[in-house]
Amino acid sequence: MNAPKVNAPQSRAEFEQRLRRIGDERYHDKHPFHARLHGGQCTPDEVRAWVINRWQYQSRIPMKDAAFLSRVTDPDLRRRWRSRIEDHDGGVTEGGGIRRWLALAGAVGLDPDYVASGVGVMPATRFAVDAYVRFVRDMPLLDAVAASLTEMFAPKIHTERIEGLLKHYDFADDTSLAYFRNRLTEAPKDVAFGLNYVLDHADTLEKQDAAAAALTFKTDVLWAQLDALWHGYVEGNIPPGAWRPDEGLAKGSATP
Repeated sequence: MNAPKVNAPQSRAEFEQRLRRIGDERYHDKHPFHARLHGGQCTPDEVRAWVINRWQYQSRIPMKDAAFLSRVTDPDLRRRWRSRIEDHDGGVTEGGGIRRWLALAGAVGLDPDYVASGVGVMPATRFAVDAYVRFVRDMPLLDAVAASLTEMFAPKIHTERIEGLLKHYDFADDTSLAYFRNRLTEAPKDVAFGLNYVLDHADTLEKQDAAAAALTFKTDVLWAQLDALWHGYVEGNIPPGAWRPDEGLAKGSATP
């Protein structure tokens, strides 16, 4: 019986399981802030802080995808990838994920223009999101695609979020939660393409290790944002320059 080759790549099935284990162990659905949010324990200001800071991530998704596309020489890959920008930016009239996120901001009592300005974003959130954009812009295309595979684990958290917010918060309705409902249908097509791309192109152990490290990095980006939120708004250590309660509120705003 032949011994396995040293440094041989994992099989396609083994490597996929390796990627999925990263999500099982490290995805941010396990962060205590999400348990607090989905369980109805967040204060109105904690909800608003989450919406403001998550905006930084949402608003940069099409920018990181544009950076990715600027390096792609394969027209077919560009055609397949550009729908991600369209999902978030949308058309001039109907908008997309970004506009739906600002609708959520208005529903929780924030001025959408204030949220879109980004002035209240925590420094740690900004650094984490900027690091992700730079990663996608500068790293090999395989690594950039692998980093996007946190979307494999997103449907579960979106489902839990919709159920929890509807149950516990007055602001939650079909309009305010439209972003999450749309992602339940948008994300799977992105996952199917991205996962197959990574499994097809990570054809050496070195490339598999790099792809797994890229996915781990992305889980760290998401986790770090929630760590910052918890430290700043649950524990009350709001950093200089970050949003403070009673700033950026819409006129006559209701309590979440």
